[in-house]
Amino acid sequence: MNQEETYTITELSREFGITPRAIRFYEDEGLLAPTRAGRNRIYAKRDRTRLRLILRGKRLGLSLAEIGELLGMYDGVRNSAPQLARFLSVLAERRKAIEQQREDIIAVLGEIGMLEKQCHELLAENPEGAAEARAELVARLQG
Repeated sequence: MNQEETYTITELSREFGITPRAIRFYEDEGLLAPTRAGRNRIYAKRDRTRLRLILRGKRLGLSLAEIGELLGMYDGVRNSAPQLARFLSVLAERRKAIEQQREDIIAVLGEIGMLEKQCHELLAENPEGAAEARAELVARLQG
């Protein structure tokens, strides 16, 4: 008798480095559907694959709704043109958001650098250098 490999919640939580509570949350959200043996959850290979995809989607910054949509596509006909087009659309949206975050981070790091310079000049009792750093920061914030 060839029985499908199964996993406990503890095994999956250890394998993926997440808490059992997180796995139960994904179940509550309808993203996982283990079978039950009494009070114990029994996860099949399909659940393990879905959990891997959920975590990959989270690393990409996708919402649970987007992850659910993609999982729904995964469960249907694979590699169909509409699925791939939707996935490309989700990836493009995510890329745009991350690129904006990168621009914001670069701007904030520049501002932090100017504030640090201003603080160092003030600590060195160099009011001219501090004023120059402040003017540079003001100009950057206005431009």
